[in-house]
Amino acid sequence: MKPKYQVVWATVAENDLKEIIGFVSVESPGNALKILKKIKERASSLYTLPERGRIVPELQDQGISQYRELIVSPWRLIYRVAEHAVYVLSVIDSRRNVEDILLKRLIQKK
Repeated sequence: MKPKYQVVWATVAENDLKEIIGFVSVESPGNALKILKKIKERASSLYTLPERGRIVPELQDQGISQYRELIVSPWRLIYRVAEHAVYVLSVIDSRRNVEDILLKRLIQKK
């Protein structure tokens, strides 16, 4: 039997998702709901086999390999697996510079 993981959303990831949905809903409320459902379903699917996501390349280049991502085009769902939980940490638009966004968030945490 494969272990099941609890999927936990970090506040910053929830805020990312709210921002995305708010932005899209201005032009297309129906499309915003579809995007919300798609992203939430992909995140929820991590309760089994969370290691299937790739290691975040920009972080791997810096020797950091504990963060993974799923692509929900054009967004990147960044998460970390720990014990029996999957922590969704960010939902970032892949058209933006992910390194800058993550660096800014790490600096703000200090």
